[in-house]
Amino acid sequence: MPVTKVLIANRGEIACRVIRTCREMGIPTVAVYSDADRGALHVRMADEAYPIGPAPARESYLVVEKILAVAKQSGADAIHPGYGFLSENAEAARLFTEHGITFIGPRPDSIVQMGSKTAAREVAMAAGCPVVPGIQKTMEEAELLVEAQKMGFPVMLKAAMGGGGKGMRLVTKPEEFTSSLARARGEALSSFGDDSVYVEKAIIQPRHIEIQVFGDTHGNHVYLWERECSVQRRHQKVIEEAPSPHVTPEMRKAMGEAALKVAKAVNYVGAGTVEFLADADRNFYFLEMNTRLQVEHPVTEWITGLDLVKWQILVARGEQLPLTQDEIALNGWAMECRIYAEDPDKNFMPSPGKITFLRTPAGPNVRDDGGVYEGSEVPMFYDPMISKLSTWGPTRLEAIDKMRMALGEYRIGGIRHNVEFHKVLMEHEPFRSGDLNTGMLDKPFWKKKEVGPNLQSAVAAAMLHELDSEERRAAQPAGSGEGHPDAWKHWGKFNRL
Repeated sequence: MPVTKVLIANRGEIACRVIRTCREMGIPTVAVYSDADRGALHVRMADEAYPIGPAPARESYLVVEKILAVAKQSGADAIHPGYGFLSENAEAARLFTEHGITFIGPRPDSIVQMGSKTAAREVAMAAGCPVVPGIQKTMEEAELLVEAQKMGFPVMLKAAMGGGGKGMRLVTKPEEFTSSLARARGEALSSFGDDSVYVEKAIIQPRHIEIQVFGDTHGNHVYLWERECSVQRRHQKVIEEAPSPHVTPEMRKAMGEAALKVAKAVNYVGAGTVEFLADADRNFYFLEMNTRLQVEHPVTEWITGLDLVKWQILVARGEQLPLTQDEIALNGWAMECRIYAEDPDKNFMPSPGKITFLRTPAGPNVRDDGGVYEGSEVPMFYDPMISKLSTWGPTRLEAIDKMRMALGEYRIGGIRHNVEFHKVLMEHEPFRSGDLNTGMLDKPFWKKKEVGPNLQSAVAAAMLHELDSEERRAAQPAGSGEGHPDAWKHWGKFNRL
């Protein structure tokens, strides 16, 4: 299967990430962009770039016909979907293949089988992979309530076609069931066009641990260890790490083999992730399978020394996996923070706008996968991710301390962001000790403490002094090295009071 010119059907940091690997492999790249992304970094980095329509994704990045037309116009013989958008769209994958374009992802039938959570549970059970007890078939409200009561509260309502935490509700008692079901169905319908919801037994304070798997067209399958993604907010991952502080060598082997059973059951090709919930006793249960590259793949690359995008391309070309299971290393520890344009002090409200100043961390064992630059815009139409900051260390605490240092170097002006939020997390003792669960952010321990009037006055005077000094530095002649005002660092300083 030819892969001599790749169209990246995505935007932001993941498009930039794919372009970098293609460049290393000597493969020309094609970018697509909406009206809002005309000046975006991925457009500047690609060898060619083509417009695909208005800013809303449903009129640009999600229109399969537009992506296909650009592929034909540019002569691209392969399409990399990144994650999100068309990455788990089986019909898009099928259409590209029918037109002789290699889809750098799994086969369409694998996407279909894993696309429905209820169907995926059935595949996992048939393959001998442990699953959370639950009710898989679609039922009316009254029937669901009866079955939930038999199972015992608390239970979790989940959208059958869901992902990213959409259409999920924890129900702790029968009186909450009807209203929670209505909200879950409404959110599922608006997010996925399908209001089907199923019920699972809720695991209290679970850990979210996932296994990276890879398959090729020759029937070979391997797992590339685990990632812990338990630090979440509203079911959205915030911090990821590899390996997991909860997983023993025996558990790692058991989870990896269980994940491969699922991958082999659907004849999986390419990069995929089998996600599990684990309890305090290290029992683990199948949650879902994501049939694409994950946002958090850099932490796996850190501990294995592998380029997962390169592996995707090699497999799409029809080549065998570069390594066998016994040849895959596990070296050290890696940590990733998702840097977003959002305001943690205002319920993480998105903060789109122009980035007026940007200085990203660097140095040994620091990696910043970004999709923006100083002067670029964070559009209001898409996920407000600025970058994925990741670090590596020989041990977990060394990786955390390296992250603390890297976060201390990050400077972003013009928009609100969550860098200070991540710094507080890196210093939070339960996190540092590895005592994680998916509800650890339910209490906003990162918010600013209240201060008395005397301390407020002292802080205000200090801020005025700092800002006055900054203005003087900004007035220095060009080349003096003091001409970049960064007012946000003052917010960071005083936010730690």
